[in-house]
Amino acid sequence: MTTAAERALGVHRVLEPVGVLPQAARRLDPHAPTGPDEVRIDVERLNLDAASFRQLTEAHGGDGAAVRDAVLAIVAERGKMQNPVTGSGGMLIGRVAEVGEESPLGLAVGQRVATLVSLTLTPLTITDGLAGWDGRGEQVPARGSAVLFARSIAAVLPDDLPEVVALALLDVCGAPAATERVVRRGSSVAVLGAAGKSGCLSVAAARDAHARRVVGVVRDEREAAALRAADLAHDVVVADATDPLAVAAALGEPVDVTVVCVDVPGAEHGAVLATADGGTVVFFSMATSFPAAALGAEGMAADVTMLIGNGYTPGHAALALDLYRRNAGVRALVDPRVQA
Repeated sequence: MTTAAERALGVHRVLEPVGVLPQAARRLDPHAPTGPDEVRIDVERLNLDAASFRQLTEAHGGDGAAVRDAVLAIVAERGKMQNPVTGSGGMLIGRVAEVGEESPLGLAVGQRVATLVSLTLTPLTITDGLAGWDGRGEQVPARGSAVLFARSIAAVLPDDLPEVVALALLDVCGAPAATERVVRRGSSVAVLGAAGKSGCLSVAAARDAHARRVVGVVRDEREAAALRAADLAHDVVVADATDPLAVAAALGEPVDVTVVCVDVPGAEHGAVLATADGGTVVFFSMATSFPAAALGAEGMAADVTMLIGNGYTPGHAALALDLYRRNAGVRALVDPRVQA
């Protein structure tokens, strides 16, 4: 019998292995009736995280139908969407279908919401076979059901933004919030993957935090041109984030804060090398390897603080939406990606 505190964490829905929290579980039970402190959501759209979608696409050679089948198989087997290779998932939007009388989330039946917790810990069923998705984009039209726990978080969708935009922003809203928290007035900042969704929001957050210099690091001249046109970063450089020496050379001098927003593995050493002694690295990529970061920093005798970007910071959803509304440059970078 689980306690109220354990139920609030969703432990009662863990099928295997017993004794772990939902994120670490191999299988969850998405079929049990809605509990008194739970909320059930009628799913409308999933947003797969970038690292997971890239891995699935590469593993299946860009075959959209095969990617779709892989996602369906994961959800059917695990009762949640958790890529077994990357360990990551994404988030979703939907309409509140049931609210337990003891739920503390403040939601009401009929509200359209975005879940701000990972799909890796959200009990999930898919009922439409993902028939409306071609397997070629991170946003997945879907029908099914999901469950939120008492310790989950969700945001009511804003009325003034298209749902695909809101979903894209809320999926990465932890990145600008983490950036805002660590950047100090007058500091220098580098953002790896600065032309992406989380990257451009982090650049904007660093500017708002009064950084004296914000450098956007991107992978090619096409992204560099887009970032320069957006007029968000003070400087824009091109470097392969997985090539440490290229990153260091492109920056010229180490920075106080490095924010990693790329969706490929191997960016850990470049981020550490880019950061000055006494500085901070924020890893906001699900492709980050803790051993590579920790042992690499040790091997460089790098006196840096390394933070794993937590997807939750108080006010993170409102901050991301506000940055999008206020910054034409953010909109110019996010909108084409969402439309694509």
